Amino acid sequence: MTPRTQAPPSSSPREVRTAAPEDPETPDRASGSGTASRGPRRRRGVLPLLLVLPTIAVLVGALGYPVAWQVATSFQEFGLKQQFGLPPEFVGLANYVAIFTDPALWTVLGRSLLFCLVCAFATVLIGGLLALLMKRVGTIVRLVLQVSMLLAWAMPLVAAMTVWVWLVDWRRGVLNWLLTRIGVDAAGHNWLAEPVTFFAIAAIIVVWMSVPFVALSLYAGLTQIPEEVLEAAAMDGAAGIQRVRLIILPLIAPVLSIVLLLQIIWDLRVFTQIKLLQDAGGVANETHLLGTYIYQLGVGSGDFGSASAVSIVMLLITVAVSWYYVRSLMKEEAA
Repeated sequence: MTPRTQAPPSSSPREVRTAAPEDPETPDRASGSGTASRGPRRRRGVLPLLLVLPTIAVLVGALGYPVAWQVATSFQEFGLKQQFGLPPEFVGLANYVAIFTDPALWTVLGRSLLFCLVCAFATVLIGGLLALLMKRVGTIVRLVLQVSMLLAWAMPLVAAMTVWVWLVDWRRGVLNWLLTRIGVDAAGHNWLAEPVTFFAIAAIIVVWMSVPFVALSLYAGLTQIPEEVLEAAAMDGAAGIQRVRLIILPLIAPVLSIVLLLQIIWDLRVFTQIKLLQDAGGVANETHLLGTYIYQLGVGSGDFGSASAVSIVMLLITVAVSWYYVRSLMKEEAA
């Protein structure tokens, strides 16, 4: 008998379908030589930059030019003569030496930092408590609170200050009238003449104007916390202060940090409230903050070179305050 020869094993239909020949145009994924897909990615990366360029140009023109002018003026002697056409004289670091050797600058700087920190932390604390309150109350009460805060926030600054000045006026103010009615001898008392009461009233006004933004921002952050997390915390026994400190605050920490940073920057640059209170009866030399001090140097004394130098110092302080947060944002974007 002739031995039966064994036929070679045939591949299954599934194997035949999967064993397709390699496409020579398919890029090698392991070597990363996919040049065909780089073109569209590169075009998609350039197009957003082209769309953003007009906005960048407007920002550079609107913000960059004033900053550049301030920097240039801080190295010049720019006074009343220069306003009438005399060219400014380059004096180097003389303006910076003059302001740093003036004890008044350090007094104003310390006062401004203390004022902005007190107002910022008080604003965030009160705004956070209002946000928690809006989270707990019913719909009608929450709407009343939100509308009230929006009205206070939307009120024009000068109009609001007119009302506040009338409230604390020493001749016909509501505050002295109320204190007199309850038996306190406050008739004719000028609350703006003493620095302590002046800054107490200024802090109340600044906090009142800033609380709505903080409260609504933190309330928006609270609405993003899943209810399941709060229910699980309640089942584990966390309630009241523990739940706020251990659960809520860590979850809204990004919103809380940016709100606090913005408040510190805004309260450091406060000007209108202080200036109008000074005009209403405050002693300017004893109640200056950085904003009014720069105004006094420039407009009041005509020394725009020193005023520009103080403005640059204020800008550097603002950048130093916000640098930590900007760095953390850049790290998150890189990750």
